[in-house]
Amino acid sequence: MRRALSVGLVLLATTQTTWTQQPRTHELALTPEHVHWGYYDSRVPPALQIAPGDRVRVETMVAGGLQRLRLAGARESEIPESLKAVELRVTERGPGAHPMTGPIFVEGAEPGDALEVRILAIEFLHPFGVIAFNPGGGVIPDDFPYAHFLLLRWQPGADRVEFRPGVSLKFAPFFGSIGVAPPPLLGRISSRPPGWHGGNLDNKDLVAGSTLYLPVHVRGALLSIGDGHGMQGDGEVTGTALETSLRGTFEVRVRKGQRLRWPRAETPTHYISMGLHEDLDEATRLATRAMVEFLVAEKGLSRDDAYTLCSLAADLHVTQAVDQTKGVHAMIAKSIFK
Repeated sequence: MRRALSVGLVLLATTQTTWTQQPRTHELALTPEHVHWGYYDSRVPPALQIAPGDRVRVETMVAGGLQRLRLAGARESEIPESLKAVELRVTERGPGAHPMTGPIFVEGAEPGDALEVRILAIEFLHPFGVIAFNPGGGVIPDDFPYAHFLLLRWQPGADRVEFRPGVSLKFAPFFGSIGVAPPPLLGRISSRPPGWHGGNLDNKDLVAGSTLYLPVHVRGALLSIGDGHGMQGDGEVTGTALETSLRGTFEVRVRKGQRLRWPRAETPTHYISMGLHEDLDEATRLATRAMVEFLVAEKGLSRDDAYTLCSLAADLHVTQAVDQTKGVHAMIAKSIFK
């Protein structure tokens, strides 16, 4: 994706969200019929149709398939049969590496609307994951001209994993890729770079309790979810996080007529703007500009005050630096506003 990508924010907080009076909870299990591998495409038939306000439990498969797990030492007996079935039967793949579960057709969603994806809960499908790097991968590929795979195992229900003796890491699971279908004229796009459809944002702050807002480009939005991570550092410098398979519970709503140019998000404690560009400096500018626009539109600040406040209170993070399109997100605490 060679063209520049930017992020804009629109006022959503005062807009009514539409949903059904009696929302349902749906199951979207990990089966070959529910997976499209390595791409987003408006021509993919929906795997599920829901009403606004409904909840969906979605199962996803580890990015890249089972090869990395096996190379890292995962035993065949501990790999769930659902993953093996997807690996065997989903043979149309690429150009990205992500098995995506979906798409989900959301009734009433039309181009010009915004999709509100509330992340309610996340759990592991199996108690192990892999962290790896490949020759030519990551942010310092010349320093590591070989492949390395490390399998991490943990006890079911644990909240931490031992990386090495004396090094314990706390789980913070999230989905690296949550996105909608691109406009029909664009056809199939890779699941690797993030963009105006959301997709492979690799934003570690999108844990349970957070909300992602996505622009709708086609009827039904066609939401797909994948790339489960047990944890990740900002930047994802090797090109992988703790790659694993997850089950997530989502509540999906439609904000009618609220046109979003690009994704945005919020956590229980912070507002988040996002900048996406092949150049990291430009991604930084875009994330900052988007936060300024947000503060002017939603908090009533002048542009001068908004820009100044960003320097005092907004933190810039490198979301990820390895997937062609670089990501920067700006975070500002909700607590500073009365």
